[in-house]
Amino acid sequence: MTINIQYLHMATSEAMNAYVTKKLSKLGEKYEWIIKAEVNFEHENDPTGKGKVCKMELSLPGPRIFAASNEKNYELAVKNTIKDLDVQLKKRKEILKAH
Repeated sequence: MTINIQYLHMATSEAMNAYVTKKLSKLGEKYEWIIKAEVNFEHENDPTGKGKVCKMELSLPGPRIFAASNEKNYELAVKNTIKDLDVQLKKRKEILKAH
């Protein structure tokens, strides 16, 4: 699985790169048919105290899968985004098993 990480309106972070790579590698081991992951980090001005946005798009056989989270820190945003992707991947796996 290829992982591309982009930072919009903020500095890059080696620690976040390592964290995301570790989390996505676990997902890649579980679902070996994932081809590529596009990860975008953004900082938005949010009056609720959140504003740390993580968007992920996975390329795999069939339509792409997308999820995003807006949280108070990037680690939590990554965790919630991957949790959403895992739910979508489970559904996709059930569809693939049926065929």
